[in-house]
Order: sequence, then C-alpha cells, then structure tokens
Amino acid sequence: MSARARVVDSGRLARWCVEHLGSPPAEELFSSGHLSAVIGLRLADGREVVVKVRPDSPRMAACVDVQRRMFEAGYPCPRPLTGAVAFGGDVATAEEYVPGGAVLPSADRAATAFAEAFAQLIRLAPSPDEVSTLDPAPSWAAWNQGEDGLWPCPEERDVDLNEVPGAEWIDEAGRRARDRLRGSGSDAVIGHCDWLAGNLRWSGDELLVVHDWDSVIAESEAVLVGFAAALYSTVSADELATVEDTERFLVAYCRARGREFSADELQRSWAAGVWTRAYDAKYQHAVGQPITSLSEDEARERLRRTGTGSRRP
Repeated sequence: MSARARVVDSGRLARWCVEHLGSPPAEELFSSGHLSAVIGLRLADGREVVVKVRPDSPRMAACVDVQRRMFEAGYPCPRPLTGAVAFGGDVATAEEYVPGGAVLPSADRAATAFAEAFAQLIRLAPSPDEVSTLDPAPSWAAWNQGEDGLWPCPEERDVDLNEVPGAEWIDEAGRRARDRLRGSGSDAVIGHCDWLAGNLRWSGDELLVVHDWDSVIAESEAVLVGFAAALYSTVSADELATVEDTERFLVAYCRARGREFSADELQRSWAAGVWTRAYDAKYQHAVGQPITSLSEDEARERLRRTGTGSRRP
C-alpha cells in the first residue's frame, strides 16, 4: 500500500480523549500509519495509550469486540479502552500502550514461535456467531470478494488493479490460487489475516504482544493459516517467508494444534498464501513500486503445492 499518511487534527484528538478517556493528551509518544493514523499518547493523568483513527466500517465494532475477548482470555494483546467511537467522519479506538519487545524471536525458533502464537490465537478466539459482522475482509484477504474482476479494490481506492495491464504472471497466479480456494472449504473461525513480523513483538522467544486487531476476519482455518505462513518472517520485518519458511510454519502449526491438516486443507493453505502475496505484488506493480512480495519462480513453486499443476503461472 502507499505510504500516504492520514492527518488527525490535534484539537479534535484532545477533545476526543477528554470525552472518551477522561483526560487530555500531555505528550505525543509516536505517530505512524497510512491507512490508519496510530498515535501514542501520554495523557495528563499519566496513562500511556494508543489512539487509532481510520475510515468508518461496520466491521470495526466487531474487531474491538474480538480484541477485548482475546485480552480477557489471556492472549497477549493491548487492552481496549473504548469501543469504536465516531471521530468526525472517521472512527477511533483507544487501547493501552504496550511498549518494548523485539521484532523477531531467535532465528532457529521463529517458525515454531510464530506458528504456536497463531495456533493459540485461533484456539482462544470467539466463534464468528458470537460477534457482529467482520465483513468485508481487508483487500489482501478478500480472495472471494463479490465484485467483478479478480482483484478487490484496495482500501485507498486510488487504483483499479483489474484495469492495470502487465505482469500477467501475477494475474495468473492469483487466478489459480483463487480457483483452488473456491474448490472446497470448511467452517469459518476467527483469526488474524496480517501476521507480519511488524505486528508482533517478542520477549526472547515468548510472545509479548500482537497488534493490528483491525485485521481479524472470519475465514476457514486452513486459509487463515495459509495467510500467516506466507506473511511472517524469520530474518527481518522487511522480508516475507520463503517457501521453506512457509513449510516449517505449517508443520509447526499442525503440531501445535495437535492434528494434521488433510491434503485438501494443506493445499488450500498454500493457495491462500499465493493469493495474498500475489495481491500485494499486483498492487506494487500497479503503483510502480518494485515487486517484492512474490517472484515468478516462487509463485510457480508455491502453486505446485496447491495441487493446481506445474504449468507456468
């Protein structure tokens, strides 16, 4: 996605904090984000909080609900301090600030650590019928979107990926992955669809905190695991999993859950990973960025593991 920053009016932010947190900001600790504005604040009463402002969506209330339930279940995530509350034409939430931690666990434990943390999340998450709608899924996870064309609309809506010519191998990889995912399915569970290293922090090899709870969706377990196995990293927050890293994650996840995936589930996991990385690669191509999320050779190898054949993507 592009790095265009979302601007938040400081006066509106101060009034929002007084109304919903009971104290005005005294100091800004950090500010980041592009689809959302993420602002760390020290309030006048000494509390350290994170306020997140983003476009309103029906799914935001459910995302906060899931995060609150996960915190209450003992999962390492920030405690929500508000629900999804209007902020002008946008919506804002606040949560406790959880500082510190390393971006990665030790390299030789990374696959197991990321997989076990994801298995625990799936195990503790509420069932989809316990929360309100989590639709629509973020674009990079919306392989089954109901719009015309292969690719869903990016959140920033500044480009129609289906109208951008070129990089035919990316379109073919995405199409084959989507068709494999449509070939079968299973009951939905709740999980995190953006299991990037940048969204987790570690204390040694122990999980300290998981961020970005706007990225929870209801989807089949195999697809959620496929996203995570393709997006995490063992070496750097800027480098996604290799094919071998993905395979190690899938093995570790099944060990953590205490049951192997069926052949069909395993193929769908690989297909989900192809689809989300092909989506990111298509966006990178469309906006003129270097294509770093997927290479043609890697797409071919990942597709081979989906059971869709070995023809060139």
